[in-house]
Amino acid sequence: MRTLALSLVLGIGTAHAADAPSYPATLAGHAVLPALTLVQPPADAPELFRMAGRFAAGDRRRVETLGAIPTRAFTSDKAAPRSSGVGLPLAGQPAQGMSGIVATGPDTFLLLSDNGFGSRVNSPDSLLMLHRAKADWTAGRIALTETLFLRDPDKVLPFAIRNEATAERYLTGADLDPESLAVVGERWFVGEEFGPYLIELDGTGKVTAFHETEVDGQPVRSPDHYLLGQLPATPSAAPFAVRRSRGFEPMSAAPDGSRLVAMFEGALFDEKGEPEPFLRLVAFDPAAGSWTGEAWRYRPEDPANVIGDLAFIDRDTALVIERDDATEGAASQACPAEPRPDCFNKPAAFKRVYKIDLAQADAEGFVRKLGYVDLLDIADPDGKAHAPLEPNGRFVFPFQGPEGVAVVGPDLIAVINDNNLPYNAARRIGEPDGSEIVVLRVPELMAAR
Repeated sequence: MRTLALSLVLGIGTAHAADAPSYPATLAGHAVLPALTLVQPPADAPELFRMAGRFAAGDRRRVETLGAIPTRAFTSDKAAPRSSGVGLPLAGQPAQGMSGIVATGPDTFLLLSDNGFGSRVNSPDSLLMLHRAKADWTAGRIALTETLFLRDPDKVLPFAIRNEATAERYLTGADLDPESLAVVGERWFVGEEFGPYLIELDGTGKVTAFHETEVDGQPVRSPDHYLLGQLPATPSAAPFAVRRSRGFEPMSAAPDGSRLVAMFEGALFDEKGEPEPFLRLVAFDPAAGSWTGEAWRYRPEDPANVIGDLAFIDRDTALVIERDDATEGAASQACPAEPRPDCFNKPAAFKRVYKIDLAQADAEGFVRKLGYVDLLDIADPDGKAHAPLEPNGRFVFPFQGPEGVAVVGPDLIAVINDNNLPYNAARRIGEPDGSEIVVLRVPELMAAR
């Protein structure tokens, strides 16, 4: 399937991707939320949530001893695994990793936590959260000023949840996988990956609306959709078009709130079960509460690349994080010959922020790529970094998953990584990554037309 997808991509007008120019990026701010930032669950949450990560062992059996489950970095070679320096379970709820970001000021943000430890089966003791955060660019620290726990007390979700029998019905990583956040007035929209679904929240984290996903007027589902939650009794082709963990990773609302656009992280499967040679974007009307039927296509630079996030600049242009999904760590610490646990056997290779234009989509619906900045090649003339620079004097954002992007000002954008706690160790060998926000000055990219 990979070969087929690649041949199709190369055979359909590659000019948009090949012609996108590179623009410079200058570091304007850098701050870190420490990896082991833990929050306590609500007082009325079940006792289960005083710890998180009990079910993260390879066989998913419950482990009640703190730190007893060793972990390794996702991208490390199995023959030479790199430890992340953290064991599970943890005493409290880890605040991260962060899968979505919305700027509410020059140094304040809404941050959306991921589902926990990566899947439904290993995250039933992980509560879903939204945070208000404030960055201190001088000290290089991020503080959480408020944490909101997602909940469904009005039973808006049409399926059973982990905390079904409780009053507040706090949501967990076994229920939903929140990956993107968009704000329209007082309404918060979460792009979700299990269904994939579009979930609406109020300003307290309470679910107020639930929307199934449609493409070309038809429902599309992943194998984790609630209607497909049971394996067939006999081997058969599964009726889904969205690959597991490739649902709504990116999503953003137009500045005027007139539309919301969600994007699939990976290619959909066609009717033959082959991956499409492009990624899809679909539009939602917040006022009507329905999908509009508008759709676009995005061609990644490599068919194996994934999309981390989407952020509108104006109604038609947006920023898109495109990245590979198998590399992390600075090139200066790459393994010289063969994999070892004290170096990066697959250092960060492709981590970019593109500017795209929906209004300039071609006849086939492919958006135009106007240019990009390289997150592995950032200038720091003013000494804003709170991490070591590379030997060439450049700052790098070397994480496996840059997963959030936001517009901060006319020439400024913010990017945050999902640290997949405790499974990423890209900044320092043997230490778990924190959640880092970088603010980049990118006037040429923002002006590109």
